[in-house]
Amino acid sequence: MTISPSITGRTALVFLAVIAGAASLYWMRGILTPLALAVFLAMMIDSFARVLTQRVPAYPKNLALPTALILSILVFGLAVWVVTANGAGFVVQMREYAPRLNGVIAKLTSLVGIKVAPTIGELINQINPSKYAGAAAQSLQNFASSAILVLIYLGFIIASRRGFSRKIVALYPHRAERDGAMQLFQRIRNGVEQYLWIQTVTGLMIAVAAWAVMMLIGLDNALFWAFLIFIAAYIPILGGAVGCILPPIFALVQFPDTFLPALLLFGALELIFFIVGNVIYPRMQGDSLNMDPTVVLLSLAVWGALWGVTGMFLSTPLTVAAMLILAQFQGTRWIAILLSEDGDPSGDGLERAPPAPKASVAAKRPTQKPATRQNTTKGS
Repeated sequence: MTISPSITGRTALVFLAVIAGAASLYWMRGILTPLALAVFLAMMIDSFARVLTQRVPAYPKNLALPTALILSILVFGLAVWVVTANGAGFVVQMREYAPRLNGVIAKLTSLVGIKVAPTIGELINQINPSKYAGAAAQSLQNFASSAILVLIYLGFIIASRRGFSRKIVALYPHRAERDGAMQLFQRIRNGVEQYLWIQTVTGLMIAVAAWAVMMLIGLDNALFWAFLIFIAAYIPILGGAVGCILPPIFALVQFPDTFLPALLLFGALELIFFIVGNVIYPRMQGDSLNMDPTVVLLSLAVWGALWGVTGMFLSTPLTVAAMLILAQFQGTRWIAILLSEDGDPSGDGLERAPPAPKASVAAKRPTQKPATRQNTTKGS
């Protein structure tokens, strides 16, 4: 079977476009990362405003967006307070944990047969903290500047949302094209909003249950750890691993005489993540995302390599948006089909519809009426 040169050229062009797009996303990550975060924050605020008007019909529509914005600022302030209030105490306790950490390292090294255990000071000196101090300071500076850019972008996006409908009318003068563009936008918005909503609800479930378990065990800074678990829940796959490993490690440091609290905490966190991830999450999600599990893992790696931690947070929503956009064009629809779970990325049922049965030859053959013999009479 020979492959058409046009198909080969089109496929090569698609791959070159993907490589060029990935390179552009990487080199412009300093500009695009805050913009992407601002767009998703604006979508969350707009979604909250629409939910407010739908659940409370008597609430004035012109006050829904300001109310959602004020509540979002309050939630952000609460998150900052949790980090600063508990983070300061966490840093102070880390100084007290150094001797205990030496004891934990000695126990762990004795279990693997190492006679002379290194101390935490020796390990830190081998890491060369002065080398990473500048990098850490630079990371904090970049985070602060990115946060300011996100807030600036968010303010301009919210201020310019009123002219969105007029821009759509100007871009698509014909009603059919405009309706198609609005349907695509609605699909992207609904998919992203549903994903963020599900991640938020399940993250709260995991964080509250983990906080209760850590309080029962007596782990210090339980609220701080619960907040970190909630934030990590937005990262697919890796978030659960981080949430299950870090608190038990610090339980080992806090309770150096026994491994029981750390083991109990690890088992309880694993049980919480298993119940939420395998029972509650699939029922809430259903077929809304329609993404192959392998694609979820691959998108986490790709967006993480392009945009770092921000790319990991936004990997699934960005891939969902890309899949829906690629499904609209015949030349790139095959990529969207590969990214989807059921082979129907746009949800229109075209790929899943069985082929129509071919008409038989006998059915296609026109029926011929038998010729009738006409009797002619001669006139006299």
